[in-house]
Amino acid sequence: MDVSGGRGRPRPGNDESAEHTGPEAPAPGDAPTHPAPPSAPTPADEQGARPEGPEPGADAPAPEGGTPQDTGVSGSAPGQDRAPAHPDHPFAHSGSGDGQTPQRPEERRRGGLLMGRPFGVPVYVAPSWFLVAILITWVFGGQIDRVLPELGAVSYLVSLFFAVAFYASVLVHELAHTLAALRFKLPVRRIQLQFFGGVSEIEKEAETPGREFVLAFVGPLLSLVLAGLFYLGLLAVDPGSVPGVLLAGLMVSNLIVAAFNLLPGLPLDGGRMLRAVVWAITGRPMTGTVAAAWVGRALAVCVLIGLPLLTQSGALGSDAVDNVGMDTVLDALLAAILAAIIWTGAGNSLRMARLREHLPELRARTLTRRAVPVEGDTPLSEALRRANAAGARALVVVDADGVPVSLVREAGIVGVPEHRRPWVPVGTLAQDITHGMRVSAELAGEELLDAMRATPATEYLVVEETGEIYGVLSAADVERAFVKAMARPS
Repeated sequence: MDVSGGRGRPRPGNDESAEHTGPEAPAPGDAPTHPAPPSAPTPADEQGARPEGPEPGADAPAPEGGTPQDTGVSGSAPGQDRAPAHPDHPFAHSGSGDGQTPQRPEERRRGGLLMGRPFGVPVYVAPSWFLVAILITWVFGGQIDRVLPELGAVSYLVSLFFAVAFYASVLVHELAHTLAALRFKLPVRRIQLQFFGGVSEIEKEAETPGREFVLAFVGPLLSLVLAGLFYLGLLAVDPGSVPGVLLAGLMVSNLIVAAFNLLPGLPLDGGRMLRAVVWAITGRPMTGTVAAAWVGRALAVCVLIGLPLLTQSGALGSDAVDNVGMDTVLDALLAAILAAIIWTGAGNSLRMARLREHLPELRARTLTRRAVPVEGDTPLSEALRRANAAGARALVVVDADGVPVSLVREAGIVGVPEHRRPWVPVGTLAQDITHGMRVSAELAGEELLDAMRATPATEYLVVEETGEIYGVLSAADVERAFVKAMARPS
């Protein structure tokens, strides 16, 4: 597919069918008007209802990454038809003209401290990790002091080493997800170590339920393997020594990571495995996501209520507690944090599945505005007259040979008073067409969003595979179509 465009002369309109001609254009010389953006999006109707959406120029929603894989520590971590022109104006305001296009939320926020790039994937440590490292050092240091009192204050240095070694184990868990994703040719944006574990941000979804299952299972499997290795190491040392205490702690903590992540609810790895099983049985990935997400929410409730009860009853290996003390409060706080993480993660999984389900509805061909070619010295008023006569909603500046060289920015048109338009040439309001501003009419879904993110602009020249000019795509139209699609039920 040639997405770089060609040197064909633009046609004065992209009439695919009668229903795409748009409503009658205003009289020549009418100035396009621009109403204030509404507060909620509503679809445009066939009589030319004003397409509504978020404020022009705002960042359009975009995927946040395809398949994040979460790891716990002591817990885990647009419409089918082209939008018709408004009867009052053929040009819909497409933004403030700042040239900014949607960015993924992950691209906007800092990843933390960059620790390295194993296999080409950046590994970040979030600031919250340092908080949990201090917490682990304090709690585990007290336990070491009880087992090896002769160490004194050194026990907290040993505990700090344990905290670092444990998160190294979490990193190995995440690298297992990463290597499996790379093996399936799924791009991985980054790995981040966080307060309650780690996350591998995999940009695309697995193509089959079998691959989804493997992608989720390798993480807990590596944690189990690490637990076994630490057990073998424990057999070779004195259990009462510093190495013995460290190996025992790492063995138990990796067993907890594996067991917790195998729980069958999203966003845990076990939830992804359950999703893969339901997907394989029903043939619908969305059905698997819904099932695993609601199991995840049920798990969140169980953790919130059950964990403090189990601790108080002594079922987790400690003495039963009858009165409410600091340990009980800490157990309840831990349970609430874990439950909130699981509940929120399950909800995010549902939202991301719905996003992926609607992404194919974003098609460059159906969202492209009809355009007319004009030379750069054409007065703006004359160019608007030609556009109105053709029912077009965009202007493409061409050279003497009909080759497109720039796109007239709507923000520039808005800024020219009507009485000055006969004296303003359109070339002064145009933005040169760069390589990235030529997009194929066949682009759809995430490929379309990726192309727009790669070259931020408010308008793009849409071309056929033959290089013929198809029209102009406005970033604001993509945003409105996305919001409208997400507002529909799945």
